[in-house]
Amino acid sequence: MEIHIGNRVAEVELVSKDGNKVNLVLDGKEYDVDVVMAENGACSILHDGKSYNAKLIRSENGKKYQVNTHFSSFNIDIVDTQAKYLRMRKKEEERQDDKVSSPMPGKVVKIPVQVGDAVAAGDTVIVIEAMKMQSNYKVNSDCRIKDILVGEGDSINSDQPLILLDLNA
Repeated sequence: MEIHIGNRVAEVELVSKDGNKVNLVLDGKEYDVDVVMAENGACSILHDGKSYNAKLIRSENGKKYQVNTHFSSFNIDIVDTQAKYLRMRKKEEERQDDKVSSPMPGKVVKIPVQVGDAVAAGDTVIVIEAMKMQSNYKVNSDCRIKDILVGEGDSINSDQPLILLDLNA
């Protein structure tokens, strides 16, 4: 699993747990620790003959903690494998393509931009009517309108490029 400690990202794998004895791998390095948790969130950790104490304050969703030690305080987010996969997949889907296309045939209702316009993430660049419904097609990153390949009133095919974008603008 992935753990965010402030700005640091750590990869943690639980190898084994037997009572209080825990064997884990943290960023590729193996650790054997003895962990005792009290009901009030107090935690005592014994590692290589040294004792560490911390207080864990759990947030409502159970994946975020505030950890207070004698000298410091840390915010920790635990990202399980499934959440990490979904986050990475969402990032892939969020990448702006260099063109805007409609997934189905329809008719161009409105084009509120012109060639050369700078548009911001969330701006509508074309409105399409398909199956008696209008859909606003928006960009999800800042870019510039490179070319407009259709006009208002035009009939379009599915997956036809409608507007070309300059993503480096």
